[in-house]
Amino acid sequence: MSEHDASQEVMRLQGLRKSYNVGKPTEVEVLHGLDLRLQRRDFAALVGASGSGKSTLLNVIGLLDRPTAGELFLLAEPTQSMDDARRTELRGSAIGFVFQFHHLIQAFTTLENVLMPLMVATGKPTREQIDRARGLLAQVGLEGLEQRKPDQLSGGQQQRVAVARALVTHPALLLADEPTGNLDSKSATEVFQLFRNFNREFGCAVLLVTHDSRMSEQCDRTIMLVDGNIESDEALG
Repeated sequence: MSEHDASQEVMRLQGLRKSYNVGKPTEVEVLHGLDLRLQRRDFAALVGASGSGKSTLLNVIGLLDRPTAGELFLLAEPTQSMDDARRTELRGSAIGFVFQFHHLIQAFTTLENVLMPLMVATGKPTREQIDRARGLLAQVGLEGLEQRKPDQLSGGQQQRVAVARALVTHPALLLADEPTGNLDSKSATEVFQLFRNFNREFGCAVLLVTHDSRMSEQCDRTIMLVDGNIESDEALG
């Protein structure tokens, strides 16, 4: 791999395996030696039947879970032997998460929810960070709603707050797990378009888990997971 290629690489899996109940009679391997690369500006769908290992893979890539064997490189840094403090730091700075359920904090305003990853990392947000969060809310169409609480927003608006929160750290990689699963088709299209815009604007790689074929067909690449193996990895269009 050339130095230029390496600088463009956001995430690489090398022989990655994940088992549960290791060492017990009920031990089961869910991911079977996966190799995969994501580079800046990649916009990929991760598809597969229920139980194929998609959420497990996302949790491992997102440093929420450790692989049993193999290696995960994030921004060219090996993570397998990384201590918890460094994993938490890297997760907070390099990765944005959007889930099917938005997980907003009801007691906080929209603006405070977007600022949450920065507040966790550095404490009191700076003026520049507050301006960045306000700008993101404007970009996701929520200008003027900064002081509303989540229960004063529609489902689609709440998910857009979650998208802004995921992007406020300017992550290198955005992981989205069925992010439009609870939305009507109009809101789903709008949220998908937001991912597209940020992918192009910030060069943020996107890995999107979806059951919606209309959504996966709009991605640039589709990675098919079957029983814990990557069966295909195809560029579209």
